[in-house]
Amino acid sequence: MAVQGKTAIITGSNSGIGLGIARELAKAGANVVLNSFTDRDEDHALAAGIAEEFGVSAQYVKADMSKGDECRALIEKAGGCDILVNNAGIQHVAPIDQFPVDKWDAIIAINMNSAFHTMAAALPVMRERGWGRIVNIASAHGLTASPYKAAYIAAKHGVVGMSKTVALETAEEPITCNAICPGYVLTPLVEAQIPDTMKEYNMSREEVVKNVMLTRQPSKEFATVEQLGGTTVFLCSDAAAQITGTTISVDGGWTAL
Repeated sequence: MAVQGKTAIITGSNSGIGLGIARELAKAGANVVLNSFTDRDEDHALAAGIAEEFGVSAQYVKADMSKGDECRALIEKAGGCDILVNNAGIQHVAPIDQFPVDKWDAIIAINMNSAFHTMAAALPVMRERGWGRIVNIASAHGLTASPYKAAYIAAKHGVVGMSKTVALETAEEPITCNAICPGYVLTPLVEAQIPDTMKEYNMSREEVVKNVMLTRQPSKEFATVEQLGGTTVFLCSDAAAQITGTTISVDGGWTAL
């Protein structure tokens, strides 16, 4: 595998999609750097567990993705970067005329600006090492829209645009940059929302998933963190060496509508 022995930095990776991607990269032989804004024993234990399970090097580096200097410092502290996965993100839902300014600023900073800072810091390292893969986790909302999610949609559209730009800037180098656009993914956070939604709508779990949560996902099935991890590993493979500047939707047909 092309990722064997490479160093992969995954932002926002102590749970959910980021952790799933980190595990699949480690499974394929990459050394992984986990990240979030906390610095707990369990964060470091996650990295230690991955190292033991897959026989790779794994570490946890605290960095607040809302702060540009910490985003850039993450790349330096990691001690190398062959693969960069920008995954960190938050969400807030409100009509645009009622959208809190602090929430707007935080979403733009964490979901979009962090990718600018990490890519800017990682590219010189990748060029020095003679190889690189950047995978930005955007969203179906990077290609389409929904009401009440102005900041998230603006940020994810921005991530898609930046991915295309970086791909063009590195087109003649052994570096690629792409965006994965997931639909609804079954993460622990989503799973935790199901019981309350069942009570709210007086529905079974199956009914809530199909008729409430996945109304826009034609497959009526969640994507999994393992599937997103597998897609990431593919984009880092030799088979994907000429795939750059594009998006891959993992959305059960959402953006085909």
